[in-house]
Amino acid sequence: MGASDSMEISEFSLEGRFINFVIKDGYKLKGLMLGTHEGESYIKLAKHLRAAFDLRLPPGTWLQVVGYKKHDLKDGTVTLKAERVMAARSEMVIQTATPVQEPPSIDNAKVKPAKTKATILVCQKSDCMKRGGKAVCQALEAALSDRGLEDQVTIKGTGCMKNCKAGPNLVMPDKTRHSRIQATQVPALMDKHFGDKSSEAQPGILREAAKFNAKFC
Repeated sequence: MGASDSMEISEFSLEGRFINFVIKDGYKLKGLMLGTHEGESYIKLAKHLRAAFDLRLPPGTWLQVVGYKKHDLKDGTVTLKAERVMAARSEMVIQTATPVQEPPSIDNAKVKPAKTKATILVCQKSDCMKRGGKAVCQALEAALSDRGLEDQVTIKGTGCMKNCKAGPNLVMPDKTRHSRIQATQVPALMDKHFGDKSSEAQPGILREAAKFNAKFC
């Protein structure tokens, strides 16, 4: 478009937050206020936009406005007139004052899933304790230590298991319930559920000894 000696006309495109409408005579829509990084700007709306604009537009909506800018060279005033108004595609980019940092990428192949400990449940109510429950707990802790299972199995005290007369009561990780368990029975019980790990304390030495005996004895 051409321009006279006193008026310079050019195209503009702005993105910013919708602040409010500018109404004349209480009902005539004239334009809107747009908040940008450079401050607030008043933008006149072309006639076809005034008739079609939805006045329910909520403040804070990000808009892209395209139109013509008139610069009066005599008095330095600038007038913005919108020909198109649309939702800003770069809303999320403009909305954040500081760039959003992406979380560091994780190589799934190097991530080891967290191990879930198996749990032995032991009744801690008085009837079971009186029948040897405390000694059973101590025997379980010793058996786990002997087998190197402290990091794999945990012992957890519980409330009443509703079998008081048959105490001490406990439940192994595979949900098997055992009653009338005594401390002396714990090693055999652990071997049954977890296998005899005692021979793995020095696996290399014991295996080599077994091979030697088989060969020369």
